[in-house]
Parts: sequence; structure tokens; C-alpha cells
Amino acid sequence: MKGGNETGTSDFLLLGLFPNMKHTSVLTYTILLLYLLAVMANSLLLLLIWMDVRLHTPMYFLLSQLSLVDLALISSTVPKMMTNFFSGKKNITRLACGTQIFFFFTLGGAECILLTLMAYDRYVAICNPLRYAVIMNHAVCLQMAAVSWVGGILVSIAHTFYTMNLPICGSREIHHFFCEMPAIMKISCKDTSTYELVVFGLGIVFIFIPFGLIIASYTVILLAVLRMKSPQSRNKALATCSSHLTVVSFYLGPCVYMYMTPGSSHSPEQEQAVSVFCTVLTPLLNPLTYSLRNKDVLGALQKVLGKQSVTKQDT
Repeated sequence: MKGGNETGTSDFLLLGLFPNMKHTSVLTYTILLLYLLAVMANSLLLLLIWMDVRLHTPMYFLLSQLSLVDLALISSTVPKMMTNFFSGKKNITRLACGTQIFFFFTLGGAECILLTLMAYDRYVAICNPLRYAVIMNHAVCLQMAAVSWVGGILVSIAHTFYTMNLPICGSREIHHFFCEMPAIMKISCKDTSTYELVVFGLGIVFIFIPFGLIIASYTVILLAVLRMKSPQSRNKALATCSSHLTVVSFYLGPCVYMYMTPGSSHSPEQEQAVSVFCTVLTPLLNPLTYSLRNKDVLGALQKVLGKQSVTKQDT
């Protein structure tokens, strides 16, 4: 659609999560519970990494950055959805909508880069352990974190500027629970087919290239692990790598569906389901994946709980 006059109001209407579904309140309360659990899990992981000296390593520094990204990602969408649900309102201002899009792409881009850098960290640790401390020094870790955040911000600025300048003709109802670029493109009266190609190209840069680098890193890592003589070293390396690969599949898989396939092939319900997985479930599953399968993190948690029990006994 190219014709039509742009509507005068600047606010959008968020129709919410699966508006045509029965018992929407049950689903909303479930997401609220998942949100609280995700905030607690990521906050606890950050606290453990900060408190335990044994976790002051490059791998856990990058993991702390991943937890920060997950905390910000889930907090950029769920609170607004809950506010609209409990207040009975559906409106979101143009500024708030643009802010959601900006943070969504900033955090999404940062996570893609972080996951790639975490694969490189594991590659150096397993394939070049004697030089690990030299290669992955404190300055390099800070540079990696900066590259992740700056890269996410740069790609987000371009997406946000384009999306928020799309002319909207007729209904301003967004069939989603937050402002997301594909949902807004569907209500625009401008032909966005050219921009979909741009999104596909950026997807190659931020999804397929990182995924290829991660696979290449773990191919070399697997060959190195198979040459290890110690079963304990082999199992520890495989456990760490499998946790990271699980997190990669959680994140990059839905991204391929959302941004590397034609938007016309997605129904609003499918897009919302994928968005729930990316913005709600993934931030909860990431810290659980790393903590439940990681002896160092579990040891740090037991240490903190042990100190608290001793303190209570003393008092």
C-alpha cells in the first residue's frame, strides 16, 4: 500500500499478547512470574560473579555482560506490557515506542556479538591455554564489552530511525505486546520491500557471520578436546562449551526466523510467540543454563549460602 493519508495522532495502540486468545490473564500472570524469575536469576548470577574471586575471569566477565543484556532486554518490554494490562490501557507514545525499538536492537546486537566473543574466549582457553592470561587480559575484556555495546547501538540507530519515520495510514494498532519493527512495518502505508532486503543483509552480518564464527571456533575446540588425555579436563571443556552452544541456539534460532525470512510469511501470533521466547524465556534460560551446569557457579552459590547460615547461627 502506497496511498492514504497519515493519521494525525502520534500514539500507537498495543493490542497486547494474543488479544484473541481466551484466558489471556493466565498467560499474562505466567509471563509476570517468568519476568520476576529472570530478574532474580540474572541478578543472582551477577552478584555471585562480583562476590567470588574465583569467578573473576574473562569467561565470567563476558557472562556478566550477557546477564546485563538479558536484564535490560526483558525489562524493556515486559513492564510496559504489564502496565497496559493492569491499567486497561493500550496506548504507547511515539517516543516510548521508539525507545523500545532502540533498546531491543541495541541489546539484540550486543548479545550476538557477545556470544561470538564468548566462543573466541573458549577457543583461546582450550586451544591455547598457556597464553590465555596474556591474550584475554583485562584490557581486552573491556574492549570486547565495549565493541558489543557500541556495535549494538550503531545498528539500532539505523533501524530505529527508519522505523519511526515510516508513514502510518489508517489504524495505528500494533498487533504485538511491544513496539517491534516487523509489526510496525505491517501497518505502514509505505512499500518496505527494499528495506526488508536491507534487514536481510544486516541479518547476514549480525546472525549468520557470528554463527559461522561460533561453529568454526567449536569445530577447532572439539578437535582439541578429543586429543585431551585427561577425562576430567575433557568433560569440563565439553560442559562449558555445551552450555554456550545451548544459549547460542536459544538466541540465534528465533532471530533467523524473525529477520531472515519474509515478513509476509509470519502471522502476528507466530511473531508474538517467537518474541516471547526471545525476550522472556531466553533471559531466564541463559543464567539457568550456565549456573545449573557449572560447578564454579554452584560452588560460589553454596559458599554464599554457607556464609549466611553461619551468620544466622552466630546471631
